[in-house]
Amino acid sequence: MPLNFQKMHANGDDFVIVDSRNAANPITSAVARRMGDRSRGIGFNQLAVLLDCDDADARVLFWNADGTALDVCGSATRGAADVLMRESNVTSITLRTNRGLLTCERTATGEISVDMGQPLFGWRDIPLARELDTAVLPLAGGPAACSMGNPHCTYFVDNLATMDIAAIGAAIETNELFPLKTNVHFVQILKRNHIRLRIWERGAGIALGSGSCSCGAAVNGIRRGLLDSCVEVECDGGSVTVRWDGVGPVFLSGPVEMSFCGRVT
Repeated sequence: MPLNFQKMHANGDDFVIVDSRNAANPITSAVARRMGDRSRGIGFNQLAVLLDCDDADARVLFWNADGTALDVCGSATRGAADVLMRESNVTSITLRTNRGLLTCERTATGEISVDMGQPLFGWRDIPLARELDTAVLPLAGGPAACSMGNPHCTYFVDNLATMDIAAIGAAIETNELFPLKTNVHFVQILKRNHIRLRIWERGAGIALGSGSCSCGAAVNGIRRGLLDSCVEVECDGGSVTVRWDGVGPVFLSGPVEMSFCGRVT
């Protein structure tokens, strides 16, 4: 059957929204993989499916382009929130995800801000293959790990230009330490409130941006005492703002834009 979709992006981090409210969920792993193929399908980093929900404005399920499911995507969450807020002419909504209830707001500048929930640091929560100190992993370069509903591994480096993002990212994504694979970040600290971030995204490769990766990178820098509680995260495609007080939820703010709408069979 044909599916209507909306293609959006957040600083170049592209995603597709399929609205299946009042209908059965049409997305399977195979369908997501076919739609995510940039040569034969639509192409995206993530797919978000909107479904009916009793305790929120909508339930959102997420898929990677390789057909694997994930619990949360910061960019696609902001895109779904933008679509629903425009539809209802409101400035705040709540979305139900596998990460929990996420409150989304439109800021005075038109950006979308999302309460991404509390980061997790336990080795089982990330998860890791065995019990380890997640602040400094026993890997070359001593990265830190956390979960924002999906696993993140953060390297802090002096010069991003010297890093082979593709080679290191691919190797760490599939390292035996991460049974569910992991996103990999490479962070150069410009100031305590400003970082330059490059991303190897689990299931997608090098990405222009990623909301959850921006959160994970900032959180790992804050917990190590390297960053302030409010950080501008400058990715290849543009910047977002991450705020975390070291205790409570992480707040992600940034722009989203519509690319095009269409129908796929």
